[in-house]
Amino acid sequence: MHTVLIVDDEEPVLDSYAFLLEGCPSGFSLAGKARNGYEAIKFMYEHKPDLVFMDIQMPGMDGLDTLSEIHGKFPDTVFILSTAYERFDLARRAIPLGVHSYLVKPVTKKVFLETLAEAALVLERKKRSRGGFDDADGADGRGGRSAAVRFLSRDVWRSSTREEWEIWRDRLLIDSNRGRICIAGIDSDKKDRFEKLVELLSKKFRIVFAPYLDLGIFFFPGETDQSLVESAVNAALAEISSPDVVSFAGFGSLRDGPELRESALEALQEAREKRIRSGDLLGERLRVSRLRRRLGLGDSNELRELFETHWKAVFSTWPFETARARMIALFALLEDDASGRCLEPSEDSPCFDYAGEIASLSSVDEWAVWASSAFARLSSLAQRRRSAVMPIPLIKAMAYIEAEFDRPLQLSDAADAASVSPAYLSRLFSEHLNSTFVDCLTRLRIERAEDLIRGGGLSIKEIAARVGYQDANYFSKTFRKVVGMSPSMYERGE
Repeated sequence: MHTVLIVDDEEPVLDSYAFLLEGCPSGFSLAGKARNGYEAIKFMYEHKPDLVFMDIQMPGMDGLDTLSEIHGKFPDTVFILSTAYERFDLARRAIPLGVHSYLVKPVTKKVFLETLAEAALVLERKKRSRGGFDDADGADGRGGRSAAVRFLSRDVWRSSTREEWEIWRDRLLIDSNRGRICIAGIDSDKKDRFEKLVELLSKKFRIVFAPYLDLGIFFFPGETDQSLVESAVNAALAEISSPDVVSFAGFGSLRDGPELRESALEALQEAREKRIRSGDLLGERLRVSRLRRRLGLGDSNELRELFETHWKAVFSTWPFETARARMIALFALLEDDASGRCLEPSEDSPCFDYAGEIASLSSVDEWAVWASSAFARLSSLAQRRRSAVMPIPLIKAMAYIEAEFDRPLQLSDAADAASVSPAYLSRLFSEHLNSTFVDCLTRLRIERAEDLIRGGGLSIKEIAARVGYQDANYFSKTFRKVVGMSPSMYERGE
């Protein structure tokens, strides 16, 4: 009988897991409950349970901090994390701690029992051969996918001896004592997102691969050249990705087998930094897109807040000179949008010399003062042009969409509100907004969804319903198409 410790600060969760354990036929019994990390550590030393369900978000010492204190001292214990959300920083901290898996709450009975069944197999293998290999690694005792998974998701993150490394080298059919680790991530909902990457890299290198959480871990054995590895991985990621999918990779240095942990940690750190930078760049593109869409249409306070949020993010991400250059590019785009120059080419000079004015600024304080008045001028120009060129029926239709976007809408509904025919209104959208009714409605809904996601407290399904989508899957696909990332990724701020 395997003993189980449940660690969670929520009493309903403790009771739920305990109830499921009592009725399960898989050979587990409840050893105890802990409501914080300190209680968990004390219980571990006193009772040494076989399996631990560990919540992450707990007051005081959280679940990952608790694991960092005890995981190396209890090598035979299987640790399973539970959390209310999935995040990349969770993977970053959990990988080196040897976590077997993690559950996203609320956990169904089916998932809970499946997890117990998997844990039972792991515990039996540990019991049969501590530090050795098991029958599941391959019928002939050589190689096998599970050997790669075990090595890359657990043992590579631990300090090892020369003897332990030689066992792994033989098991994985590796003929070199050196190698490097690469960690890649692909923002995709597809479960097989790494298969094509493995296929492409296998044509050029001998690799060992294992998925772990939402990452892919690659081991390149031998005296590989770092520039060649990086070039091949980045080219493969570019081939399998698309503009609306964020991908990244971190690379560790060439190390002897017993020192591969250092290569893995280097790769993980670089992957994290690139992931953050990818999110910064994508976030910048999204904010610029929204500014351009709303210029001349949105509320002046809303636009000012959006613009201020954008430039503060840019100046906090880039060196001043680089941020200043990015602002010059932004104002060039906004000036074209506001004046209509992008739709009606003209040889007239721009209304303002934004490039010259921005280039003369030498500090963020100077920029803040200048930007406030400059953006107000630009917004005023855009509003005057919109008011001058937008027909009354189109203004009425836009106001109707703004008010009714959260329910099913058709072009005919907006046309009735504007007292014109659907065909005539469709032409107005095309001529004056360079868009369609459906595109305008979709952009508005997704913008409102962005606001709700940033506000927190609602599930993706609830947000979808609030912005007019009854099908959450269709909403997610539309959100990714418009925004460039999935709603869950947007929620994590990556």
